[in-house]
Amino acid sequence: MVLCILLYLLEIMIEINKKTGVPKYKQIVNSIEEAIDGGALQKGDQLPSINAIKDTHNLSRDTVLTAYNELKNRGIIQSIVGKGYFVSSEHIQIQQKIFLLFDEFNSFKEDLYNALLDHLGSHIQVDLFFHHFNEKSFSQLIQDNAGDYNYYVIMPANLKHTAQELKILPKEKVYILDQLPKDLSKYAAIYQDFENDIFDNLSKANQLITKYEQLILVFNKKKQPMGMQKGFIKYCKTNNIPFDVINSFDTETLKKGSLYIIPDDRNLLNIIKSSKKEKLKLAQDVGVISYNETLLKEIVEGGITTISTDFKAMGKRLAEMILNKENIKIKNPHNIIIRNSL
Repeated sequence: MVLCILLYLLEIMIEINKKTGVPKYKQIVNSIEEAIDGGALQKGDQLPSINAIKDTHNLSRDTVLTAYNELKNRGIIQSIVGKGYFVSSEHIQIQQKIFLLFDEFNSFKEDLYNALLDHLGSHIQVDLFFHHFNEKSFSQLIQDNAGDYNYYVIMPANLKHTAQELKILPKEKVYILDQLPKDLSKYAAIYQDFENDIFDNLSKANQLITKYEQLILVFNKKKQPMGMQKGFIKYCKTNNIPFDVINSFDTETLKKGSLYIIPDDRNLLNIIKSSKKEKLKLAQDVGVISYNETLLKEIVEGGITTISTDFKAMGKRLAEMILNKENIKIKNPHNIIIRNSL
């Protein structure tokens, strides 16, 4: 009985002025926000049903549903199947919510994430998730969060069937990040061109590279973009340089006279550790080029040469694309930073 009275009071608390220029759905949103701000509605409170508001104020069902969907996308209310709508947050200043799906978290992606937050502003909430290169996790995260966000930023990595999974999301709300497979080319994106980037950057350092007898790419097919391997092989064949591609350095013996190109930091540390153990000097006995610039690589062993995109620029540009609703594809800047390890 008490609940029925409260729900009735909330129905009449929603004010609809048909003479104003404000859309009716927006007036519903404003009324609920004012009720939350004034303390009449609190987290966990139930809202009137769509039909109750429709009948009380002589509105269409679509008008009320549009208002509830806006509040839902902003994380202010949530729907529970079979029970109705409830207040889930009292932070009415949040105007939009973004679903951000990374493959994994590391220091350079932290730079991207922080740059994105800095340039979006405090009125936009970003919820961060990880699929860890697992197709089932990717699929479940997309399905569980479909319809709950204003925008979806997806880092697909090397996963298969991502295009099929993303079909349940509105195309105009999806942004692809980092890798851009052909089957996702219809989406807005800010990406790296791994094949051409590694070829171009190795070419810039050609004079330093040719002193080595062999180039070795430490490449994990599950985690690393295939374009990187293609560009590496293309560079070696173009310049008639012997090469090899290995999955991991864990069981390898460091080969004197070789230049190692290492996309992940675990193998980088293993190679540095091995060079010390075997008393081989970087840039003299063996060379090292790492992927993805971090502050640590400026310092370790007098500086590690890196091939890297600008992750801060990626985060900033992604924020601009979302704020300006740009439906475009942008290649992020890429460069080689030559240091003592080469």
